[in-house]
Amino acid sequence: MVPRDGGSSPNPPLPQSPAGRASSSAGGADFSAPPAIEERGGEKEPPSFQQMWRDLSPIGRDKDSRGYRRYAWTPADADCRTWFKEQAEARGLTYELDRNGNQWAWLGDPAQGDAVVTGSHLDSVPDGGAFDGPLGVVSSFAALDELRRRGAEFTKPLAITNFGDEEGARFGLACVGSRLTAGQLTVPAARRLRDADGITLPEAMENAGYDATAIGPDPERLARIGAFVELHVEQGRALDLSGDPVGIASAIWPHGRWRFDFAGEANHAGTTRLVDRRDPMLPYAETVLAARREAELARAVATFGKIAVEPNGVNAIPSLVRGWLDSRAADQESLDQVVAGVEKAAREHAERHGVDLTVVRESFTPVVEFEHALRDELAALLGAGAERPVPVLGTGAGHDAGILSGSIPTAMLFVRNPTGVSHSPAEFAAEDDCVAGVLALADVLEGLACR
Repeated sequence: MVPRDGGSSPNPPLPQSPAGRASSSAGGADFSAPPAIEERGGEKEPPSFQQMWRDLSPIGRDKDSRGYRRYAWTPADADCRTWFKEQAEARGLTYELDRNGNQWAWLGDPAQGDAVVTGSHLDSVPDGGAFDGPLGVVSSFAALDELRRRGAEFTKPLAITNFGDEEGARFGLACVGSRLTAGQLTVPAARRLRDADGITLPEAMENAGYDATAIGPDPERLARIGAFVELHVEQGRALDLSGDPVGIASAIWPHGRWRFDFAGEANHAGTTRLVDRRDPMLPYAETVLAARREAELARAVATFGKIAVEPNGVNAIPSLVRGWLDSRAADQESLDQVVAGVEKAAREHAERHGVDLTVVRESFTPVVEFEHALRDELAALLGAGAERPVPVLGTGAGHDAGILSGSIPTAMLFVRNPTGVSHSPAEFAAEDDCVAGVLALADVLEGLACR
């Protein structure tokens, strides 16, 4: 069961920091704790939640912004992958790297089938927070440790996974590892992905020491999985408002990314008359405002959060302004309304300024309804003995669990985020809520894999 504010768990608590809550000013990344590995019964225990968090915390963290820059197939990503492998080995798990660069740590024989899998991702958005992704991976290892402390007997194989390139910060497409595995990203399309420096995904993988020749769908792997449960920090404040440390996901909003290319004419900023200009920055700016208006009308969200300008000179009128629209809505009709309205406004403004416009949909994920039977089972496992049901809530954020939901039963747990801030160094979850998340995940895994 999941304790509410002021409640307590019937399960033995995980080691907690004597300092209590982590500092939100540091992004909540610095839990203090006793030494991670202690002797018990002549055997070394694996690193505690706090020690795992402490070891992972400095990897890829920018000293100025204090945010994380853990991009796929970079040195920071390599350090995260090394950390994951070390955690698997510290627990005697069988480590595996699949054809798409996703990492797996197995307890039991995966060939047995009907495996229960948990985990998340370790990469980040530019200057991202500490909790988005890593909380799910760290909590998965900690939940396994908790089950071993309980003396749980596993009747199914269990795996912990780190899916590669979930955020899409480097190549512009989210959930590359899980999309490839599920066949939602074709191999030719994956090979065409390039970063800002023109490096392709296969080149980046090979530069990092991985064989990219085998990337592609992995139906055999998915056929061995009976359920995937992903724990994630909530990217919003619903749990904070309800007073619950943990919640269950109901659905993921449909969402996508669209690239708007405004092509004008480069010229001198000081000598070109205003009436003679074909300045693509002007229709782009008006399109950003149109996106806000359309989102408000549809009760959706729309964001232009990335822009590329050519030739990108202070004293030069741009020849090209390329902006990326991210839009999400509670239903497909509302999302279509937003995107159509933004594109209509963009074309009108582009024509008025003598600028050409090309719009390309780079990615799209339809609405995800998590399997009701699995979701209801989680609710029953966590609600047993509770004063009220565990809250069930939707989200506008995409996740690997959403991508995989079309292939296997998936579910998600959310851990309270008191600020609601995410994709920012200010992202935060209190340590007691993180512990509640670990215990909830352990309850779920026990109910699914130990019966």
